[in-house]
Amino acid sequence: MTPNNESNSRLALARADSGDEPICNPLHARTFSEVLAETQLRRRNVLRGGLGAAVTMLMGPAALASWPAPTTHTKGERPGLLGFQAIPTSVADSVVVPEGYRVQVLLPWGEPITGTYPSFDGLRASNSAQDQAEQVGTHHDGMHFFPSLDAAGRPRSDEGLLVINHEYVDRLFLHPDGAVLSAPRPFEEVAKEMAAHGVSVVEIRRDSLAQWSALRGPRNRRITATTPMRFEGPAAGSPLLRTRYSPEGVLVRGTLNNCAHGVTPWGTYLTCEENWANYFCNREARPPREHSRYGVRNTPGPLGWYSVPGWHTVAAAEDPDGLCARFDATPSGSSAVDDYRNEPNAFGWVVEIDPQDPDSMPVKRTALGRFAHEGIVFQPPRAGRRLVAYSGDDARFEYIYKYVSREPYDPDTAGSHLLDEGTLYVARFDTGGRGRWIPLVHGRHGLTQAAGFRDQAEILVNARAAADRVGATPMDRPEWGAVHPKTGEVYFTLTNNNDRDPESTDAANPRGPNRFGHIIRWREDVPLPAVNEESIGFSWDIFIFAGDHSTGRVQGRPLDDSNVFAAPDGLWIDPDGRLWIQTDIGSGAMNRGDHEVFGNNQMLCADPTTGEIRRFLTGPVGQEITGVVATPDQTTLFVNVQHPGETTSGPAFERGEWTSHWPGGAPSRPRSATLAISRIDGGKVGG
Repeated sequence: MTPNNESNSRLALARADSGDEPICNPLHARTFSEVLAETQLRRRNVLRGGLGAAVTMLMGPAALASWPAPTTHTKGERPGLLGFQAIPTSVADSVVVPEGYRVQVLLPWGEPITGTYPSFDGLRASNSAQDQAEQVGTHHDGMHFFPSLDAAGRPRSDEGLLVINHEYVDRLFLHPDGAVLSAPRPFEEVAKEMAAHGVSVVEIRRDSLAQWSALRGPRNRRITATTPMRFEGPAAGSPLLRTRYSPEGVLVRGTLNNCAHGVTPWGTYLTCEENWANYFCNREARPPREHSRYGVRNTPGPLGWYSVPGWHTVAAAEDPDGLCARFDATPSGSSAVDDYRNEPNAFGWVVEIDPQDPDSMPVKRTALGRFAHEGIVFQPPRAGRRLVAYSGDDARFEYIYKYVSREPYDPDTAGSHLLDEGTLYVARFDTGGRGRWIPLVHGRHGLTQAAGFRDQAEILVNARAAADRVGATPMDRPEWGAVHPKTGEVYFTLTNNNDRDPESTDAANPRGPNRFGHIIRWREDVPLPAVNEESIGFSWDIFIFAGDHSTGRVQGRPLDDSNVFAAPDGLWIDPDGRLWIQTDIGSGAMNRGDHEVFGNNQMLCADPTTGEIRRFLTGPVGQEITGVVATPDQTTLFVNVQHPGETTSGPAFERGEWTSHWPGGAPSRPRSATLAISRIDGGKVGG
């Protein structure tokens, strides 16, 4: 996710590429020896040996030896899984893919998919809030393709449901003349912004000419920041979730900042709430930790960070149901049911959606914990083994989590109950390439009432504070994860962290500052625990250090013109084992200074066994490449382009000097959209 420059580009420049949430971890400044007290390693000697030596010493030769060695190839040979030639970096306002491929733009922001199917005004964006609620949202992010079934019950590759997250909005382009950013904000503008968030469910079909189109099917649906939802799991009904809207603490209106996603083994979609805290304010001098530990600010106002939209400033006369007022979490009554002091606690969850049933109510699964979820990925399920899933908390100095179901997976009875009853763990990465999972369970590891955790619900609502308490490893913005379908190895992107200094580095985050990011991976000691087992330990290494020609390395080899990149974010492993890597260089750093060499954001493809990595795609100006999934036969790859033109500042917008007009071309507004990528010869994408 990158910042929005709608009102003041210096905010983006100041943050450059460091993420969208403020640093909230009170332990972020502790030193390496404080994080890993047991190590006797002398940092001075490690740093003197350079990055490669540092990583080797921190991990230990035994750990490195447990991973496949890089494979060498003769010059000119096309090795392994990658069957395409790398493309160069680009600064063009276009999408570029390798020779032999074609790209189709699909489902751009504003395309009508439900209701009255209102047409989109691509020049002025004059559509109403009600129109937007019936159109594809904006800022496409994580997504999944749910194939239709043929007569024999087999998945089709030419028809299905595409489910797309919509992370946030660019108010410069969402409204005809930009937004009114003084209080009180107009209700119609705020309602349109809420309607542009959330999720789109759209039926799509490919014709005989290999062209995809959206259908006006009965399963099409928009889920927004106002859609009614319910809570399930240990925190449902907790006093921390009770509000004026839901005195019982079981309901909430909407989902926010939907970033990456997950897919359950029983075929439902999981959308993950990331930087939701920036939508709220609490003017108390000392907000509760369930606000302050997540970055809810105590200074109200419509301006500030990109996603502080001032929704709470709408006049009360226009907002009788508190749809907007709920974003002011300052206590105003005698109890929680008199106001919205607990409204922020209703966000930061993983939300389950049944894409096949447009009338079903989305459910926030509280057993998975509350934080800035980037996404959630599952180990391949096996009958008789417990279900395992991983999720990252996308902020500087935050954590990586694992969830293990209490009951074993049974393909005949598997369902949502597996996400309501289980154990949430947090990762500690030690030196020597070893790590362990620490359970966040009431009464264990100091998570007691005396320490401020009254019950399991309070631990889940305050997952960050619980992870602090048990000594988890603060990471460099853990974002997307991917699980290898054949080996069970887990890969996670650590996008960057400009605020990590040399004295706060550790084995898993060895660069301070971490300008370019890296990808970490691990292998569980017991990949799929049985009912009477617990997978506590794991072995890990760093697969790729992102960077330029001198700082980037993959399995010990320097990156080159074909694969230099920065800010790894989106991640997916296809059924053949190709690792797809997407980048999110922030708009304040893109094509500037030490990031100039990387060009626009891109997507690369890697062979995890050989370490071969090649650039596959470059996007238009000011965008982030995010979201990737294929049809079952892998002949179409769906990829999202988010916020093209976001490098446009407010004054430049007013002058009509937009940095992008993709995909429609001048004079149309830039629009987030999905790409359908295929090989001209009809083969597998990437192969």
